[in-house]
Amino acid sequence: MRKAILISMLFFWGITFVFAQKAIKGTVRNVAGKGIESVNVNLKDSEGNIISFTRTNKDGMFNLPVKNDQVTGYKIEASSIGYKKQSISILDVSKSQDLTLAPSETSLETVTVKNRPLLTYKGDTLNYRTADFADKQDRSIGDVLKKMPGIEVAENGKISYNGKSISNLYVDGDNLLDDKYNIGTKSIPQGAVDKVQVIQNDQPIKMMRKNNMSDDVALNLVIKDDAKLKVMGDATVGAGTPNHFDENLTAMLFNKKLKFINNIKGNNIGNDPGIDLTSHNLADYLKRVDNNKPSGLLSTGAAGVPSLPQNRYLFNKAGVVNLNNLFKFNQDLQLRANISYLFDERRQQYNKFSQTYLADQTISYAEFQNNEINPQKLRAQFNLNKNAEHDYLNNNFILDYTPFKTNSAFSINNVAASQVLKQETFDISNEFSYRKKLKSENVILLYSYLNRTSQPENLNISPGLNADILNNGNSYLGLSQYIKLPTWYTNNYASFAFVDGGFAQTYKTGFNLQQQNLNSELYRIQNDLSSELVSERSVNDLNWFKGRVYADATYEYTNDKLKAGLSLPVSYNHINYNDPVNTLDNSLNKLFLNPSLNIKYQTGIENYVSANYFYKNDLGGIDDVYRGTVLKNYRSLFANNAPISESKTHSFRGEFNFRKAMQMFFFNASANYSNTELNTISSFSLSNNIQQRIVLPLENHIKNLSASANASKYLFALKSTITAGINFSQSKYSQLQNGELLPFNTKTISYKAAIEAKLTNFINWSYGATYAVTNNRADVADAINTSFRQLRQQSTLAITTVQNVYLNLSAEHLFTHQANQPNLKYLFADANVKYKLLKIKTDLEFGMTNLANIKQFNAIYLSANALTTGTYLIPGRVAMLKATFNF
Repeated sequence: MRKAILISMLFFWGITFVFAQKAIKGTVRNVAGKGIESVNVNLKDSEGNIISFTRTNKDGMFNLPVKNDQVTGYKIEASSIGYKKQSISILDVSKSQDLTLAPSETSLETVTVKNRPLLTYKGDTLNYRTADFADKQDRSIGDVLKKMPGIEVAENGKISYNGKSISNLYVDGDNLLDDKYNIGTKSIPQGAVDKVQVIQNDQPIKMMRKNNMSDDVALNLVIKDDAKLKVMGDATVGAGTPNHFDENLTAMLFNKKLKFINNIKGNNIGNDPGIDLTSHNLADYLKRVDNNKPSGLLSTGAAGVPSLPQNRYLFNKAGVVNLNNLFKFNQDLQLRANISYLFDERRQQYNKFSQTYLADQTISYAEFQNNEINPQKLRAQFNLNKNAEHDYLNNNFILDYTPFKTNSAFSINNVAASQVLKQETFDISNEFSYRKKLKSENVILLYSYLNRTSQPENLNISPGLNADILNNGNSYLGLSQYIKLPTWYTNNYASFAFVDGGFAQTYKTGFNLQQQNLNSELYRIQNDLSSELVSERSVNDLNWFKGRVYADATYEYTNDKLKAGLSLPVSYNHINYNDPVNTLDNSLNKLFLNPSLNIKYQTGIENYVSANYFYKNDLGGIDDVYRGTVLKNYRSLFANNAPISESKTHSFRGEFNFRKAMQMFFFNASANYSNTELNTISSFSLSNNIQQRIVLPLENHIKNLSASANASKYLFALKSTITAGINFSQSKYSQLQNGELLPFNTKTISYKAAIEAKLTNFINWSYGATYAVTNNRADVADAINTSFRQLRQQSTLAITTVQNVYLNLSAEHLFTHQANQPNLKYLFADANVKYKLLKIKTDLEFGMTNLANIKQFNAIYLSANALTTGTYLIPGRVAMLKATFNF
């Protein structure tokens, strides 16, 4: 009986709750009585707090959900661009709440923070006024971006907003620099920028904005009107000891029809001018064109670079020409040319000691390298873009030529030798897309991408090493490894999108083709200068063809609070590869379904949660199947004895993004998990002098888990921006070494905190710290557990001593701890003084870097069951005197 009464009560409460979910309905019309679409409608309580919000549909009708009907006396407020804001009080919740908006020629009202600094917020755009964050010592807009809460600038120049990398950096609404925007943030004077706009849900294609499914974030630099009227720029001449120079010339113009940033620079003080050519969204581009081409197969076996900012360790003599020009024929049609050339000469010297721990042995080797490196990069990119309301055309032509040469004197386990590596990549491509919106609002898309790549490589080593393996135990003069890998690739598809209100269906079909030929030969040169193949197995003549036919059905829905998308791509994959030299002739046919799902829910006006999942089948490339041995570097021989690598990946991601823009508080948290199943594994045979790798058919799992949380806040009272974050990552995978299969578990957790503070009107202070802990262990009994901890601190004090005289003092501290190893401690310090000659617009600057004259840097590296220690030669103290003329 009691049970029945309880069930009845629960049923009654459930019915009461359901019926309590009422809605306030109404219509918003203009003075002519016609319904107005997309009007913002808010329900506010007696204190002005927003209880619920929505937008009107195409007939001007709205529906506001409320938990109960105790809303008498609350207000409904309606606002839209071009109309005066209107509000009414609710007298009877059961009646239709109708509003009439009168036209207005005034601009949309903005919410403004009266406390300095000033922020304005319109729709998806947040505006930072540059002057509120800039100081007298800030030269470029990049200096100011670092101080804006919610915006993060990495050491390589990459910009993120509230944890998300930006998709574009616009200059007055135009994409002048594509994703190579470092030259813009370094060159554009902060005084020329009126405000920095953060554009959420950025959709550059006009016809796609009505049903906008974009989740991208972009920045737009709004140039001041007076700065658009003339050519701006600067010229720098610098000289220093010992025998250093630093020269720069930049000119820029930002008017309605013509925009350009053209720059030429050169130096030998450790500043890499090539960083201005960094493509920050390269991964997104490669995903779009779907072109998986292998990188260079050969290397010098260099130990990498120390864990320092590049200007601390780089010996260079480099110059770059960087030309970026955009011409607008009209509001919808523009032509952009981005042309650059980099010439670099680098020196690198280091000692390295490495140990790999196995169950019954420890593999050790010591090496020394003295390298002279000469990278060059020539790139020409021409983009024609028509972006109208009903049609969109984009054609992108790119030519890349990247010769690369390294001369190296080295020794391994006290055996001396020398090597020369030459690589010469030529890459030419054209990407074309065209969209057309029909009268029915449906959209047709045609896409075509064509690419041709050649990348010959040549590695010469003398005298001959590892004679017991490569020359029957007899001494010999040297080795020569030759490789050619020409590639043709094309990807083409057509799609049709049906659009109905907030719902869109897109159906796509297409094909891509890849044709490659891998030619390689490994020769040895005997003492009598005769040359011969190392063996019959040291040759490749591999022909590779990969074709894919695919179709995709995508369903997307969007309204004021929800964005959801489901994609169901299916593909038929055919691969054929043959090598008569290695009696290889195989083919593969696979049918794949790779579904993905993404959801984004707006939990508030400024906050959202998102989640996505995808399942992906992938096939390897030509690098996985060649049978002939390739000398990758002087201590590595690689080959394969397995079918084409196949991977199956499940990936999940969740994110929470929170902000109170007017209070300048930003927070984001995310988590990622992926599980990849492979049908092959790399088997390594290790000795003290050489490693040999062969790919074998063996099931292999790789699991990755990561989570992060970041926050940023502007403290109005202290005029300071503080940031903090934590990141965790874990990887589980297996390695096959000397016949021993070892499962590994790697964990890393890092913490970071930073502050940009204005202590007084003439003193600014910045401080940042990162602390990271890494643990590696094999999941077997009695396994060695390696742990690595590092603390990095950076601080700068900027002082205005007297009028127009500025002093900068900076320091960087690194502390590294590794069990059973001595602790490593370094303190770098720099000083700089600048005097501004305002009448002639010239800055005189004297600076010294590495005041302690540190010339050697020790580093520790961990990977799975290996420990590597390295000692690097780095530049000592450098003094520079510069004069910069601004125009």
